Amino acid sequence: MSERAPAPGSLALIQSLVNTLDVETGADSLDTAEGRARFGLPEDGLPAARELRESLRAALLAHAGHPPHRAVTPLGELLAAAPLVVTVDPADGSAALAPADARPLLPRVAAAVAEALIAGTWTRLKACEAADCHWAYYDRSPAGRGRWCSMQVCGARAKMRRYRANRTEGT
Repeated sequence: MSERAPAPGSLALIQSLVNTLDVETGADSLDTAEGRARFGLPEDGLPAARELRESLRAALLAHAGHPPHRAVTPLGELLAAAPLVVTVDPADGSAALAPADARPLLPRVAAAVAEALIAGTWTRLKACEAADCHWAYYDRSPAGRGRWCSMQVCGARAKMRRYRANRTEGT
């Protein structure tokens, strides 16, 4: 959907997970073995992955100043169950949070959120405000006020709707 560059660092995992569902068509790449393999998901892990995806989408909508798209389990509740460990590099003493087990999706997402929080990039990952889209994108605008995943698609549609509404009000 978006012509934007992928999110930086580990935020690309979150962006990729959120964008497994095309809201407009209902197509869900997690329905395929290939789509699940990208995230190391067994088929019985689908309900939890979908719950995580929609909780992430609600958080990304909040980053853009929009209410949740539907009732979801709060992201903080889901991430609280993710086992993370603090790693310390013996060479330089640098520390990081890492998944205790790198296979399950939840701890990898929790580590990605923590890394982005430290880097100051977490709130730049947003969901498109278009109700028929909600695609995740990384907002690289200088002021951090991006609204759409694509100016050429979602932004143009919104501006055209606004233009048409103003024309009908004026007649």
